[in-house]
Amino acid sequence: MLDKIRLYLKGELPEEYQPNFGLAVGLDGQCCGFLGVTHEQVIEKVREGWSDEDVFAWCCDAGLNPSKVQKRVWNEYARKLGWNDAISRYREAQKAESGWAERPDLETMFDVIDAQEGRG
Repeated sequence: MLDKIRLYLKGELPEEYQPNFGLAVGLDGQCCGFLGVTHEQVIEKVREGWSDEDVFAWCCDAGLNPSKVQKRVWNEYARKLGWNDAISRYREAQKAESGWAERPDLETMFDVIDAQEGRG
């Protein structure tokens, strides 16, 4: 998320990321919601030149400071996003748009993103 924000601030965010940038229903927006901060607040910290570590520390101070269990739950949720959930239709649309409708191996949003970025 922070790398995308940095690209956005430089005017270099790839076109395919722009429609969903910062949406509350997207993974970045959901992460911000989980941490109890807004995407706009995170953008401001990045704009000010904060490091990844400092932004996360600020999120923990301003919102939720997740425990190890909460971090594990979030990571498992994010890892499986798009697999048999409310995002599944969006994942299927992204697959179809990329010409991969017949690829059963693309089960999660991260699978689709990896394929779109040449890693899968």
